[in-house]
Amino acid sequence: AKLEGFVLQLAQKAGVDGRLFGSVGNADIAEGLQAQGHEVSKAEVRLPEGPFKMIGEYDVTVALHTDVTVDIKVVVTPEQ
Repeated sequence: AKLEGFVLQLAQKAGVDGRLFGSVGNADIAEGLQAQGHEVSKAEVRLPEGPFKMIGEYDVTVALHTDVTVDIKVVVTPEQ
């Protein structure tokens, strides 16, 4: 319930066109959530379209238990 509507900010290296050097995957999102004090494993993070390759806002579903899913927003920003 604490995760419902949560917004996770992730800064990644990106080119001037907004394309990431690499990508943001479920492991990166799980690590970011763990850093914020949420116990989430990378297997619980669902990315139906695969890893994110551009900066922007993405809706992500986290499956905490069989019947419990939570939608969070992941905002990928360019690293300064």
